[in-house]
Formats: sequence, C-alpha cells, structure tokens
Amino acid sequence: MDIDKAGFNTRSVHAGCKPDPLHGAVSVPIYQSSTFAFDSVEQGAARFSGEATGYIYTRMGNPTVAALEDAVASMEGGHSALATSSGMAAIATVLLAYLEAGAHVVGTDAVYGPSRVIVEKHFRRFGVQSDFVDTSEPRNIRAAIRPETKLLYIETPENPTIRLTDIEACAEIAREHGLLLVVDNTFATPVLLRPIEHGADIVVHSMTKFLNGHADVVAGIIVTSSEEQHRTLREMLNYHGGCIDPHQAWLVHRGLKTLGLRLEQAQRNARAISELLHAHPAVGWVRYPGAPDHPQHRLVAKQMDGPGAILCFGVHGGLESGRQLLERLTIPTLAVSLGGVETLIEHPASMTHAGMSPAAREKAGITDDLIRLAVGCEDEQDLILDLRAALDSLAKAELQETGAAAT
Repeated sequence: MDIDKAGFNTRSVHAGCKPDPLHGAVSVPIYQSSTFAFDSVEQGAARFSGEATGYIYTRMGNPTVAALEDAVASMEGGHSALATSSGMAAIATVLLAYLEAGAHVVGTDAVYGPSRVIVEKHFRRFGVQSDFVDTSEPRNIRAAIRPETKLLYIETPENPTIRLTDIEACAEIAREHGLLLVVDNTFATPVLLRPIEHGADIVVHSMTKFLNGHADVVAGIIVTSSEEQHRTLREMLNYHGGCIDPHQAWLVHRGLKTLGLRLEQAQRNARAISELLHAHPAVGWVRYPGAPDHPQHRLVAKQMDGPGAILCFGVHGGLESGRQLLERLTIPTLAVSLGGVETLIEHPASMTHAGMSPAAREKAGITDDLIRLAVGCEDEQDLILDLRAALDSLAKAELQETGAAAT
C-alpha cells in the first residue's frame, strides 16, 4: 500500500518511518551527529556537487530530520518539507528566500504577532514594504496589491481573532498577479485543512504547537508544492542556519503519531466550551468556527474538516474582568502558545501581540477584552466545571457591583 494514499491516522503513524536497516529498530533512530563520514574522496565530492545522495552535515540534512520532513509532507499533501528550529525560523526562511529590496507583501492583519512584526519592522530596513489587511474579504487583498507585490501571506484561522480566509479565493488572486501564496496552517493542522489542496504554494507551521503537541519542543516546518521551491528554500535554510536538532525532530515525529487523536479530543472539548460560553451571562461575545453564529460557518464546511480547538471570547467588564477570570481558573494554564495536551489561556493584547501598535491591534480586531483559549485534551466535564465556576464568580461580582451602584 502507498502510505501517502492511506488515511490520515495511518499516515501520521507510518509516514517517514522505515525499520532501521542496521538493527531493525521500529522507531526512527536519533542520528545525533553533526557530520557524516564519506566512503571516499569521490563520494564526498559527489555529495557536495549534488551528483550523489547522502548526508554531509546536519545543518544541510540529517536522517532523523528527513524522516520528520517526509511525514509532514505526506500529511500536508506536499512535494517535500524542510524542518526548522522554530516556527519563526520557517517564516523567516520563506521571506528571505522570496523577498528583495523594493518587494511588497500583502498579509493577514490578525496574523501571529511576530510574523507581522518581522515584516513591518525588520524587513522594512532592507526596503521591503507591506500591507496587512482583513484577508477574509478578497476585495481587501485585491485593493492592496501593487505592481511590486511578490508574496501573499495568510493565516487561517487567524491568530487570535479566529477569522477565516478563503484559500481558493486567495490562490485565484495570486495566480492572476503572479504572487506566491504562503499559508500558516498552525491552527488548523493537516488534520483539518491542507492548503496545498486549495491552491497554496507553500505551507508553514510552528510545530511547537499541535504537530508536536506536548509543550516540550520549539520547532517549525516549511512544506513546498514543487521541487523548484524545495531547492530555493533548502539553499536559504542551509545558509541561514535555522535547522532543527535531530533529537527535537525525533520528539516532534513521535508527537505526530497521535495528532489526529489529540485534536479529536481537543475539538470535542472546544465545542462544549463554546456552548457554555455562548449561554453564560458573564460572556459578552464568543468566536468559534464550530458555532452556528460564526460569520464564516459556511467557509469552515467548504475548506476544513472540522472547526478546531481554538476559540476567543470577551467577558462583560472588559479587560479588568478578563484578568479576574484568568486568575480564577484552575485547569487552564495561564501561558502563551497552544496545541499541547494541556489547555492554555492568554491575553493577546498584552502578551502574544504586544509587539503590534495599539492602532494596528484595534484595526485587526485584537481588542483589549479578547481572551484566547487553546483547548487541550483534559476531561470535558472538568474543563466545563472549572470555567463555569470562574464565570459564575464574575457574574456574581458584577451583580453585586450593579446593586451597590443602584443604592
């Protein structure tokens, strides 16, 4: 059977895995070596020239890393993949490979904060211009494109507003204008969304999140749709040096094997939490792709295989009430990041997106009352009881304050 044509969970378990030819180990060995010996001078020269396959130096390739890359490329339906030391290393490698002085980027406004900051602050120093817009409306993308635009960079669902962008619509625009379409698929994962199937050229992930799934590794990956892209990005990664350590790669590969199972449980929990938040009087608003009131509910059905495990919401009383809620919870951990087995909760405006200007955050919909909840794999009932108790406490305090003000 061709593993690349098997079901998702089968691929997550077997893709990139071959019994070790030396000892028959079922688990991919950790090749914790910086360099690799050549059988002869001729073989070394042939590998450096590209005339022969084989490993030279771990910054340029490693068997353990290659197994992980093969697995993620299979899960995403891509041509190949390049693992990196972090999600930002993956993003920076793509930007460095395809942008030059005078180039222009159009991106999602509510993208992961550092992804936007690196373009607006650091690439600007080298003559790269950018416009970040609400990409959920294709007309905004078209209006932002210039003759010098080279790259369209989107994230869907957006971090942290959970808006969605239609990838097929973006791919059509990109083709019309000769742009490279890059999609950050960290939130959805290939379990729920495979952007290359919808016309994307390149996919990036912070593997720190769902792909690894255990909050113990920092890593990233780039998935390409063509050999030409692979060669271009491989060269840039080799020189830029953002390679992943073999042991980290092994840990992520191990995490991949349970990705489908973990996300299934986390998504089930997120659905239940969304229902609680929608019904609770202390909550002012909720945004979750699986909820019927999400404005892009139909787009979820069109391009995703499920709504995912991330949601955002705001409580009555704004920022101060939100802070009180975060302090009163016992199971969700107050921490940034997401996609692990544990539920994490954070305040983007003061944490993950603090590097953006207040005006940029407001325009992108990252309001001061927005709370991001990344749901994990705990028992559903425990999460519901904990959240309800904290929300009930908020509602009671608000009622008391209202009564005191009335008297």
